[in-house]
Amino acid sequence: MAEAQATGGQAVVRNISDTARWAAVFRAGETERADAIFRDPYAERLAGKMGVDIANTLPEGNSHAWAWVARTYLFDKFVAQEIEQGTDMVVNLAAGLDARPYRMALPASLQWIEVDLPEILTYKEGILANEKPVCALERVRTDLSDGSARRALFADLDRRANRILILTEGLLIYLSAEEVAALAEDLAACAHFQRWIMDLASPGLLRMMQRTTGKKLSAVGAPFKFGPAEGPAFFLPHAWEPIDVKGLLKTATRFKRPPFFLRLLARLPEQKGPAGNRPWSGVCLFQKR
Repeated sequence: MAEAQATGGQAVVRNISDTARWAAVFRAGETERADAIFRDPYAERLAGKMGVDIANTLPEGNSHAWAWVARTYLFDKFVAQEIEQGTDMVVNLAAGLDARPYRMALPASLQWIEVDLPEILTYKEGILANEKPVCALERVRTDLSDGSARRALFADLDRRANRILILTEGLLIYLSAEEVAALAEDLAACAHFQRWIMDLASPGLLRMMQRTTGKKLSAVGAPFKFGPAEGPAFFLPHAWEPIDVKGLLKTATRFKRPPFFLRLLARLPEQKGPAGNRPWSGVCLFQKR
């Protein structure tokens, strides 16, 4: 699955949860490489035929494998770093088909909580039924758009650990700025929610994505919405501050994953401040203020 191969199917993305199958296609492709920068031996099964067909039918669905790979790599690195520094619970919001509790070297005592809609978690449980997670894995079926339900969940989790890390991988771009702000404040209200890893896009990249892949996703109720003009500083009024920000292009270029012309662009010095109209995406580590 080094590149998504056509299967003859006509599957198209049906809803936001199906994007998890799409993402798994790129983890599977990276895993097959001799020089892979991470390995996810479960990704091909999780993506399935539908994941490959989605990648093949979405506009530019196969065009930016390097960005998906860099995002996964950076989340892995930040997660490992935070666990070394004492994180005793990871809460993965909209966890989708992530398999880190199975594939990463994690302490057996670590609590790992996956939160997502019932259908996608049930599908994942079926695929991984005979696999054993390396840590204490728990799945919570809930709709994160229900503010009351998520606040009740957060309050319960907050009582169960001392240093909690939040993951939102591939989630925030589907939310409005108001929804992101509300989520940030709900997370900040919990005393033991200390760090947060997220991916962000610039307004310039958001507009590019909306004109291509975003058209199909909008048609099934999953439009791209969030690319804050302030960049990571968007979260400062909502009790979170960035402590590390890594661009996807520069990260991927270290491993020669993007096309040559993009690797040339990556050599240019990054401008300070928000990216604005420039296409930029990255992974950010935040701490509570």
